[in-house]
Amino acid sequence: MELRAAIEGLAAIPGAIQVALYTDSSYVMNCFRDRWWERWERNGWLGAGKQPVTNRELWERLIVETRRHDVTWHKVKGHSGHPLNDRVDLLARQAIIAAATR
Repeated sequence: MELRAAIEGLAAIPGAIQVALYTDSSYVMNCFRDRWWERWERNGWLGAGKQPVTNRELWERLIVETRRHDVTWHKVKGHSGHPLNDRVDLLARQAIIAAATR
């Protein structure tokens, strides 16, 4: 879900602008901070242990969006009282409930 949130958020922004993206996902944050995605592309989308990168199609979509925008990544601790992080967590839980009742 963290990948989808970043993809959809960036995709919804028209044009190419500077974006401050906040995430509580260490996986997403570390990928861009440590530039894992560059190694994945160079190595034919093989990660640690020469295994295929999980969710490659989502990572590729996210990389396309990060190339379109000038993204600055910010890590926030999940469930720690950060108002915007708590808000998106609530919205996600509400969306799950709404989808389940359809």
